[in-house]
Amino acid sequence: MNSEKNLRVSVLLDYYAPMLTDKQRDVIDLYYNEDLSLSEIAEHEAITRQGVRDSIKRGEQTLFDMEDKFRLAERSEKYSELTERILALAKDIKSECSYGGNVKTAARLADTLLRLAEENRDLF
Repeated sequence: MNSEKNLRVSVLLDYYAPMLTDKQRDVIDLYYNEDLSLSEIAEHEAITRQGVRDSIKRGEQTLFDMEDKFRLAERSEKYSELTERILALAKDIKSECSYGGNVKTAARLADTLLRLAEENRDLF
């Protein structure tokens, strides 16, 4: 299995689990988060191995469709990255101002911070 896809499905499940049927949610959780095989899930859920596979595939498609439509996971990741950049810039500005640093450097950092805020105003 592709570990990048596994992580993506697991993350999307966190956002869009209510959009799935109970069976899809259960088998996807068992498959991606509990790392059970199709056969183990089939036994656990009292359905066929093919039934498990079909349920996983339909559920995955629903998760991918929801993300394509709403982009909640993508926006959340971008928001986290943006928050980290803003925190780093704020610390740099404080450092420049607190220890008699260069005013031009502080102003440049503040301009970068303002640009980030403007560019991402519509993130949520």
